[in-house]
Amino acid sequence: MRKVIVGAFVSMDGVMQAPGGPEEDPTGGFQLGGWVAPHADTDPVFGAEVGKLFGEPFDLLLGRRTYDIFAAYWPYAEAGPYDDIARTFNRITKYVATRKGVDLTWKGSVSLRDAAKEVATLKREDGPALVTQGSTELVHSLLAAGLVDELRVFTFPVLLGRGKRLFGDDSQPRAFRLTHSAVSENGLIAATYVRDGEVKTSTIGGAAEPSPAELARRQKLKREG
Repeated sequence: MRKVIVGAFVSMDGVMQAPGGPEEDPTGGFQLGGWVAPHADTDPVFGAEVGKLFGEPFDLLLGRRTYDIFAAYWPYAEAGPYDDIARTFNRITKYVATRKGVDLTWKGSVSLRDAAKEVATLKREDGPALVTQGSTELVHSLLAAGLVDELRVFTFPVLLGRGKRLFGDDSQPRAFRLTHSAVSENGLIAATYVRDGEVKTSTIGGAAEPSPAELARRQKLKREG
C-alpha cells in the first residue's frame, strides 16, 4: 500500500497560494506571491523539515497548474541552491491530475484523467509514498475522497487574507494525530499529522441535564434554521 502525503506551506489563515515567488500564481488577483521565500532561505528548521519530507522514497502527485510551475523550473535547477531537490524531482515519477489531453514535457510524467479514482488505484499498489506540493484543487479532491493518509503542514507567521486555501468545505471528516512537530525561532511551525480514525464528539463537562434556558436556546436554533 502506498501512502498519500499532503505537503503544504500555509499562512496562519490557511492560504497556500504562490509561496515560492511573485509570478508563481497570480490567479484571482493574488498579489503576495513569494511569502515563504524570506523564511525558506534562512530558517534552519524549514530546511531540516523539508529535508525529512523529501528524504524518504516518494513520487510527486501534482495538479496541472503546479505541474506547469515545476516543469518550468526544476529541470533547469540542478546547478542551483536546491540542486539536491532538483535532482530528486527530475528522477522520480510525477503523477499529474489533468483532464485535458496535453503533452507533459517533464521526463517521468504520467497523466491522471480521473485523479481521485486513479490515486485510489495507485494507493493499492506497492511503491513509494505519493507526495503533493501545492495543487490546491487536487488536494481538495483527495481530502473529499478520504484518500489522504498524512499531512505535513508548514505554517508561517504571516496573515494573507485571501487566496487559495488548504482545506475546502468538502473535506471528508477524519481525525488526525500529531506525530511530530518543530518550531523555529522565526515562528515557523512544522507539524506532521497522520490519520486516526473517525471524528469523535462529546459534551464538554459531561452529559448533565440541560437547563430550561439551554432547551429554549436549542428550540430557537431549530426555528431559525
